[in-house]
Amino acid sequence: MQTDFQILLYYKYVRIDDPAALMAAQRALCERLGLKGRILIAHEGINGTLEGETAATEEYVRELFADPRFSDIHMKRSTGTGSAFPKLRIKVRDEIVGTHFPAEIDPTRETGAYISAEQMHDLIHGDEKIHIIDMRNDYEFNIGRFENSILPSLENSRDLAKSVEEIAHLKNEKVVTVCTGGVRCEKMSAYLLHKGFTNVSQLSGGIVTYMEKYPNKDFKGKLYVFDNRIAMGFETDSPEHEIIANCQFCGVKSDNYINCTDPKCHKQIFSCVDCVAAEKTTCLNGCVITEKAHNH
Repeated sequence: MQTDFQILLYYKYVRIDDPAALMAAQRALCERLGLKGRILIAHEGINGTLEGETAATEEYVRELFADPRFSDIHMKRSTGTGSAFPKLRIKVRDEIVGTHFPAEIDPTRETGAYISAEQMHDLIHGDEKIHIIDMRNDYEFNIGRFENSILPSLENSRDLAKSVEEIAHLKNEKVVTVCTGGVRCEKMSAYLLHKGFTNVSQLSGGIVTYMEKYPNKDFKGKLYVFDNRIAMGFETDSPEHEIIANCQFCGVKSDNYINCTDPKCHKQIFSCVDCVAAEKTTCLNGCVITEKAHNH
């Protein structure tokens, strides 16, 4: 059925002299158009994901692009539900991705070479040896990933600094970084270059762009998203669509992510519909309560 809602995903690393003024302008615009979602603004750029009626989101795009700083943003669009976000949140932060990297890691000066979805497809199916490095968090990787991709030990973006040695043996190999929409790879690939990696590329537009172009090819499972949809797939009714996760209780194939119901935990776990009905909704081997517990 045709939906009246659309979700926008975008970012841009660009100098913003007055983040607070941009925050106020963005809030006024989004409120006028009835949009919900999240926008992070910093001196280094803007990172947003918004949902609203399709006409309203397209008006937002027109007004955003009218600003010369943002006129060349790669805007990702996907089908909305009308309830992806509970409210509108626009905040000024030190970074638009929480890497906590040194200031010299600046993707406007140096970042991995961009490759398109088509180029990525050719590399995957060509003769050249490549290593796909997934720069997302572990719980994102568990529900969907490129075949044979490598995940450093990441519970959040700032973990790359302490886990980069896990992939240090690839410093002179061709590596391609991937993430949801591209924003994390800008800094992650820049960090790899800073650490001496010699042949670093990044998937332009992120995994979502690849999935749109090649649904159920090479990237298996679903793409984790940070809204109430939890994950999104393309052509999930196709026989080529594959569920790669398993219910932690009964082992059946299931990508049904739920929050552990222990009020001190809330880590996301896989529990199939039948096991949820049987009230199997807490971590199988007991909750590990940490400040890094994954909250959806």
